[in-house]
This record gives sequence, structure tokens and C-alpha cells, in this order.
Amino acid sequence: MGTINALYAVKEFAPDCHMIKLGTMGEYGTPNIDIEEGYITITHNGRTDTLPYPKQGGSFYHLSKCHDSANMLFCTKAWGLRTTDLNQGVVYGVSTDECDMHPDLVNRLDYDAVFGTALNRFCIQAAVGHPMTVYGKGGQTRGFLNIKDTVRCIQIACDNPAPAGEMKIYNQFTEQFSVNELAAMITEAGKKIGLSPEVINVPNPRTEMEEHYYNAKNSKLQDLGLTPTLMSESLMDSLLKTIVEYKDRVDQRLILPGVNWKESASVGKTLAK
Repeated sequence: MGTINALYAVKEFAPDCHMIKLGTMGEYGTPNIDIEEGYITITHNGRTDTLPYPKQGGSFYHLSKCHDSANMLFCTKAWGLRTTDLNQGVVYGVSTDECDMHPDLVNRLDYDAVFGTALNRFCIQAAVGHPMTVYGKGGQTRGFLNIKDTVRCIQIACDNPAPAGEMKIYNQFTEQFSVNELAAMITEAGKKIGLSPEVINVPNPRTEMEEHYYNAKNSKLQDLGLTPTLMSESLMDSLLKTIVEYKDRVDQRLILPGVNWKESASVGKTLAK
């Protein structure tokens, strides 16, 4: 509702402005073909057309972003607006260069089972001595990017506005990792700073494919000047050290999942046993 209201406001009060929506790679789901950047050219029964890439949101949150994208595309065409959709991957990291200028600008880090990412949750678990909880088989693969690149990508989108009547779509991520790969990286990084990370597989509270093909394109932003900040050992080391510094603030009641997508009952107590 917020996005469609914003589109109506743009149409009425600022039709020449450039609207940028921060979306999610989760709109695509996990198809068994390569994920293009927003659009796909299809030849069917001898005829060819370029169409929006099929959306298969994996949750109500991702579906809400799919609705946003559909509304943006229609309003762009119908009203001649200029819009950009940034399909963002999983963001990691706790600071940008600007945040590092003063301690009061420190960012928050979500680690709960609803809003926290797997990487954040694993880092928190490693820091407080809790086993890293891999959901199911751990083959779930997604795109990732550093929070510094998030800011840079938005700046690039601002500096390269879409023409009137066109909706640009960028896949905003720099690397792909599976849940198992994340757990392995954090295990190695944790050992180097004196932690003893452990990994356990737990029943998956989500409804998702736990092993799947995943190959998403992400060249457009780099063509416009993005230099990726890759998930190096030094960066992981810095992230873990920051979390260890503030680990007294961790509420361990939030670490285990409290919502099961298949049932109304809580699964947190079951996993705790």
C-alpha cells in the first residue's frame, strides 16, 4: 500500500522525479534456470518478446515486493514515470565509512529468526557459544552484498535515472553462497579469534527448497561502476570481532525460530530440547 500510494503521489505532484524502490532477490524464488536482471527474452511458438522475469516470491514479505514491482511497472508505462527497481540480495556488515566516523552512528544488527539473516544469526551464535543452526540440508543459496555496496548501488541508481516511461531493474548483489558455505566460513573465521563454533542441522521451520540450482545475473551495476566489496577473511574477522564486543546485548531467546510456516504452533521449544 505504501508503494502504490507513493506512485500516485509521484504522478500527481512530481511526475518528472525518479522513483527508486529497494526490492529483493527473493522475488525470483529459486527457478531451475538462470535468473536474469528483471527481464527475459522468450521465443515461443515462433514469436519472440521481452517480458518481466517470472516472480515466485518465497514468503508473504517477498510477495509484497512482487506486488510493488508489478504496480511500479504498470504505473511507469501508464503514466510515463521513471522508476528503478533494485532487487537486493542478503545484506551483511555493520557499518559504512560514514558510520565509522562516530560510535553513535553504529548500525543495528538483526539476528532473530524473523528479521535476522542466516549470516547474522550464525555470527551471533558463534560469538555467544551457541551452535550455528543450519535449517534442513543447508543447500539454500542466495545472493549477498556488503552494506557498503548497498549504499553505493543506491547512489549509482540515483546517478543513472531511468528515462520517462521506463523501469530499470538491477540485481543488487555481488556474491552467492549457500547456508552451509556461510557456516563453514564463520567456523574458520571464529577459530582465528579464539571462538569454538559448532554447526548443527535443525528441522527447517520454513517452506523452501533446501537443495536447488541458483545462478543469478548481476552485471548491470558493475557496468555502471560498482566495485564489489567481497566477503574476505579480514571482513568476516572484523564482523565477528564487532559482535563479540557487544555480545552482552544479545538476547538468546531470539536465536531459535519461534514461527513454523507449516504449523501455527511454536517450534522454538522443540528445537531447544
